[in-house]
Amino acid sequence: MINQIYRLVSPRQFEVTYKDKSINSGKAVIRPTHLSICAADQRYYTGTRGEEAMKKKLPMALIHEGVGEVVFDPAGKLESGTRVVMVPNIPLEDDPLIGENYLRTSRFRSSGYDGFMQDYIFLNHDRLVELPNNLNMEVAAFTELVSIAVHAISRFEEKANSRKESFGVWGDGNLGFITCLLLKKLYPESKITIFGKTDYKLNHFSFVDETVKIDFIPEEMEIDHAIECAGGKGSQYAIDQIIDHIKPEGTICLLGVSEYPVEINTRMVLEKGLTLIGSSRSGAKDFQRTVDIYKKYPEVVEYLSTLVGEIHEVKKLNDATKAFENDLSNSWGKTIMRWMI
Repeated sequence: MINQIYRLVSPRQFEVTYKDKSINSGKAVIRPTHLSICAADQRYYTGTRGEEAMKKKLPMALIHEGVGEVVFDPAGKLESGTRVVMVPNIPLEDDPLIGENYLRTSRFRSSGYDGFMQDYIFLNHDRLVELPNNLNMEVAAFTELVSIAVHAISRFEEKANSRKESFGVWGDGNLGFITCLLLKKLYPESKITIFGKTDYKLNHFSFVDETVKIDFIPEEMEIDHAIECAGGKGSQYAIDQIIDHIKPEGTICLLGVSEYPVEINTRMVLEKGLTLIGSSRSGAKDFQRTVDIYKKYPEVVEYLSTLVGEIHEVKKLNDATKAFENDLSNSWGKTIMRWMI
């Protein structure tokens, strides 16, 4: 069959390309239904990713957050119409110690390899996680982002000490919101504090135990563990504050991505015996745990629905351009594309 792929060829410019694909390749054929725009996609779309990276990776179909329905499964494992979340990571090898999302040989969709802006996606079965039929698909569209927080928490659970009376999360954006929500559900007896700077964003965190403005943190305040979700230039300031307020032998999970190196007060890291854990992306098992959380805690999906910002019906390529343009001015939540092209 001929598959249409909608690739970014230069900043703000999409073009349609065609690729012949066999439906008997052993891979399941998925029709994308809901796609979510990520900040990383926007850096490619606007050309701010850097000239060298743009030359190296374009042309390329964007989007790595998405869900769809099974059209055809040659193995007969999945019925047509089954709703699935698509895992964008493509591992090429197995390692008993290194996760699939950290293997240097792994490929990642919309980062040098075509993402989900296609008519059909051909995926191995281990790149699919079945979704409940009653799940809000606008929320399900950004499951990949939720799985990143789930992955970080899973790594934390493997390495942190047993004292988990209090958690601090720095960063009042989408990832901070998701991380606080998951912590509150997985550790209901723990005190969850969000540290942020923007009032209207902090007002969304109704489920946390305490909200603290980063410019007014009480000097005596202490937390057992912390997760940094600030990213960018804010990463350094967030890490500095965390080191000041975390208890000795606490664990700091680093999730915020910065384009530039940041300074870290290693003297106090050593003095307090702190553990710093870096987390990036996620793997198929994190997607499965995320969907399991959706099933066990349906209220999590309800809270996540407040992150659904604008919804755009994409019936032609120009509609996708409008969705990306409007997303640039969206200060809260996720922009969802109903993929009807």
